[in-house]
Amino acid sequence: MSLRSKLLTLVLVRDVTRSRVLLGLKKRGFGAGKWNGFGGKVEPGETVEEGARRELLEESGLCAQELLPAGRIEFEFEGDPCLLDVHVFTVEKFSGEPQETEEMRPAWYQEADIPFDKMWVDDIHWFPFVVERKLFRGRFLFQGHDTILKHSLQAVDSLT
Repeated sequence: MSLRSKLLTLVLVRDVTRSRVLLGLKKRGFGAGKWNGFGGKVEPGETVEEGARRELLEESGLCAQELLPAGRIEFEFEGDPCLLDVHVFTVEKFSGEPQETEEMRPAWYQEADIPFDKMWVDDIHWFPFVVERKLFRGRFLFQGHDTILKHSLQAVDSLT
């Protein structure tokens, strides 16, 4: 089965001076009930960076002043012909205050207290790369939404 690719973004807002990260509780749609970063589909005519900035603003009320590439993850779900190609970014400089939206309820978490048990099961594997500011690439094959059948993950020098 050949896979078609869907381009997505994921933005993790970090407050490095306080060692914390802003996560959002997904209130509806894909991933509802899980804590996650902010992001979603890249719209036609948008660059990946434009899509990431737009999604962050729509879901949290925050405007990214600087978007830093962090990683790239491909997600495949057994039996689904769509490969999710997720570009991961961090934001340490932003304007605005986090606010609840129709889609997400934001909350700050200390990096040592990230609620991995309430997040996607893959997050615990790649999140340390974000904290350590190491670029990474990964690929996860899921059965359903809660079982990883296989994965690969490594630090890289470049995402291109």
